[in-house]
Amino acid sequence: MWFFQGAVACAAPAVELAEDESAGFRQVLKEKFIEGDASFMSLVALALVLGLAFCIERIIYLSLSEINAKRFMRDIDAKIEAGDIEGAKTQCRNTRGPVASICYQGLLRINSPIEDIERSVAAYGTVQAANLEKGCSWITLFIAMAPSLGFLGTVIGMVMAFEQIQMAGDINPTIVAAGMKVALITTIFGIIVALILQLFYNYVLSKIDHLTAQMEESAITLLDTILKYKG
Repeated sequence: MWFFQGAVACAAPAVELAEDESAGFRQVLKEKFIEGDASFMSLVALALVLGLAFCIERIIYLSLSEINAKRFMRDIDAKIEAGDIEGAKTQCRNTRGPVASICYQGLLRINSPIEDIERSVAAYGTVQAANLEKGCSWITLFIAMAPSLGFLGTVIGMVMAFEQIQMAGDINPTIVAAGMKVALITTIFGIIVALILQLFYNYVLSKIDHLTAQMEESAITLLDTILKYKG
């Protein structure tokens, strides 16, 4: 019992220290945000929020689109080989994601020549690939905007510093350092925002590549199965 009480007593200061460090970090971040000219820092923060919103939306959409494609195609192949085309169509309708949608389009034209089925699957695959990439252009826009806004804030900060020097009529190191500090803070925050969004964007691209590979592999498997069925 005494050991447990001692462990709790030791853990309490550690928790308080972590909370103090977290509060201290938030306070420093708030101070730097204010020092970096709130107007430009607000624009950089807005770029971060909007960019993250698009990233999260894409991640959720792509995660919901993922299925066990190999197991799904095994079930579809088994139904087609058994002649249960309607059962295969029903399974495609009841399964989410682009793989099932592509298979359904192929099954709708199973009585057509194989060339027509292949063209239909390829065309619909292009549509599904475009749906996967929807919104990615906005993410790249905010990735480019964040450092650009930071650099713009830097340039304006430098202009303000020179204006203060002109008004003072003397090159005071204190005046120059203050203006340079404000200018560089906006650049730092802009680069940090761009790096954060770039990490999320690369993750989104990896999921898109994975789904695209699944679509291509499933389309080839479906066409092979339909060719066997028609033969």
